[in-house]
Amino acid sequence: MNAKEDGHLDDKFPVDHSETTEQLDRARLEQILRASVKQGASDVHFKAGERILMRVNGKLHGLNRPRLTPDETASLFETLRPAHLADVDVKSLQEVDFSFSVPGAGRFRVNAFRQRGSIALVIRVIPIRIPDFSELNLPDAMVAIAEESRGLILVTGATGCGKSTTLAAILNYINKTRTVHVITIEDPIEFLFLNEKSSVIQREVGTDTGSFASALRAALRQDPDVIMIGEMRDTETIDIALKAAETGHLVLSTAHTTDAAKTIHRLMSVFPVSEQQMIRYRLSESLRSTISQRLLSNIDGSGLIPAVEVMIATRAIQDCIRNPDKTFEIPEYIGKGKNYGMQTFDQSLIRLLRKNTITREAAMAAATSPADLDLQIRLGIGEDDEMEVEYTSYGDMPDDTALELARPVPERPEASSDAPEAAAEEPQAPPAEGEDDSSAAS
Repeated sequence: MNAKEDGHLDDKFPVDHSETTEQLDRARLEQILRASVKQGASDVHFKAGERILMRVNGKLHGLNRPRLTPDETASLFETLRPAHLADVDVKSLQEVDFSFSVPGAGRFRVNAFRQRGSIALVIRVIPIRIPDFSELNLPDAMVAIAEESRGLILVTGATGCGKSTTLAAILNYINKTRTVHVITIEDPIEFLFLNEKSSVIQREVGTDTGSFASALRAALRQDPDVIMIGEMRDTETIDIALKAAETGHLVLSTAHTTDAAKTIHRLMSVFPVSEQQMIRYRLSESLRSTISQRLLSNIDGSGLIPAVEVMIATRAIQDCIRNPDKTFEIPEYIGKGKNYGMQTFDQSLIRLLRKNTITREAAMAAATSPADLDLQIRLGIGEDDEMEVEYTSYGDMPDDTALELARPVPERPEASSDAPEAAAEEPQAPPAEGEDDSSAAS
């Protein structure tokens, strides 16, 4: 089966290499990366024994160039390695992350790793300009979430689903609208922020600090208002992040989980069983929102669009976080929480279908439960999802009131055909002056 027949690779995005025997040096690499930006690629793959691959709109395409050799991929790493990795022996390298810039093209994040004894690299394209919420097709609730002043906000999803871009959009909104001190801790630094209304400090693990945990401990002594942690990888980082949120800071981070309920389980699983109930209590008090994303091809295949689950930590949700026997109920409360800006993946998918943005097949492939989504579509459930989102302050609201507001409002019954028609008649004009009112009454 050739490259075009398998639907996996093709020559749709060739790069001009008139002398293909010439070494793949830094200049040619930058030429390829500029082409990747022009074509809207998200990633570029370099692997020995394979052509250079670009991922465009979720699909891999092979460049019109000979297959790479192990020496070429090793040479690429040597060309790109930053100063803080100068002592790393390429022969003993297993995996490493770093970033770099190409003038006129943008920034790129690199993961270099060893496979089958040779070096391979996957380079992620990072846009120069940070898109806003509307450009990313994110829900209206994102504005209210970004305006939080304290607590923990998590952006979750699988690798490559746009978590970093959504996190950058939240920080960019804060930077444009609030006078605060922002500290980011990343591995590596991806999007670059210029001070607008906010003062932004960006620290990179490996270059500016030894670890997420040590940088986070130090950040608490650097007068922060907002702390962004690229990833909460271990118990120490999660514990310090919760302490920061508990002491009045806004903490933003990511998790490799697919939805809100799984995010709670994932955070709990990091801690010993003896500590999990206390962590549940702390998380229920600190967590403000989770935004979970899945990327789908749009209806004409020209781009990607996110389906997004949004969870807001109402009193009912907090109770589900504290009580492990109720955590499974979180999706139900999300589905009933439109008044708070919440939505489930199914509600997001139905909305995209109704707007004719995605295909039914794409929606089914992305659904948490395809059978449930199919039933909702066939029954017409979710047709009122377009009602205006009303953000309500729930902080002092008792549980029973919150639950009552979360319930859908029942439709008013249609008037019965047996009802008296007099109620529908137009009101009679008042009697003329001097006319006896009793005649009208009779």
